[in-house]
Amino acid sequence: MKIVKLSLLAFSVAALVSCKKEKGATEKPNESVAEKKDSVVIPEIHKELYGIYTGEFFGKGKIYDREFNESYEGTDYRKLSLKINRITKDSVYGQSIVNGNQRPFRGIFNETSNSFILDEPGNDKTDGRFEVKIYKDSMSGSWAAYKKTGINVPVKQLKLAKKEFAYNPNFMLNEDSDLIDWENPRDFKEKYTDDDGKTESYTTSKNRFASDAVFKINASKQKLAEKDLKNLRKLDMEIIKNAVFARHGYAFKKPTYRYFFEQTDWYIPVSNNVDDQLSKLEKDNVVLLNRFIKYAEDKYDHFGR
Repeated sequence: MKIVKLSLLAFSVAALVSCKKEKGATEKPNESVAEKKDSVVIPEIHKELYGIYTGEFFGKGKIYDREFNESYEGTDYRKLSLKINRITKDSVYGQSIVNGNQRPFRGIFNETSNSFILDEPGNDKTDGRFEVKIYKDSMSGSWAAYKKTGINVPVKQLKLAKKEFAYNPNFMLNEDSDLIDWENPRDFKEKYTDDDGKTESYTTSKNRFASDAVFKINASKQKLAEKDLKNLRKLDMEIIKNAVFARHGYAFKKPTYRYFFEQTDWYIPVSNNVDDQLSKLEKDNVVLLNRFIKYAEDKYDHFGR
């Protein structure tokens, strides 16, 4: 009986060792697996077309006028960026960025006509299809929304130029920039006295405006202190803070900030999240600016819209 038990034990140990060896052997890479992996790699083509194309995005439709609180038929102008990330024989991959909205697309490239058909996913009401031709470093063509209802401008044209995005801490607003926030007017009660000495009141709409401080303070290069901010207007600090994100290519959703930075020739929206791109200096300055912005006061221009 003992001999039988010992034999069974020896057989079990041998079987266990054999299983471990077989398991280890299957986990090691072999030539056939490597060849199989290489066989599914799809080659990329036309890498010279990769990059960011940015420029005008426009079309006729209903435009909302904040001054008169009404809509009218006109031409809507936006800034659009198309980023081509990858091209294969069968597919094109990239993303579109407009109004701070970043959407992936997939499409095809026609080598004969040198043109793209690029389709956004379709699960957003503003998704559509781009049909564009490329010539050297420029693109032109059209975009059409999948859903025509509920879209103010369902068909648009585009004229884009290829631009290389590069972070530069020295980028600033142009000194001839319009520093008025046209998107957020506020109503004020005013009084006036007529020739007969009668005083009457009326309501006027005014807009926030920034000061020349936005041309002098750079939160990407200088360590800010409380003394640098305590006399600034709220809009000043908002612009100084968001200039940090604009330098990194942040795609602003708020029209106010898009308006200020689209006045420059260096602003190229490339992503809706650049937080991990900020330097420690920039992060510290943003924290300080946010603290002051919270309690700062707005300054409004003396003329109404």
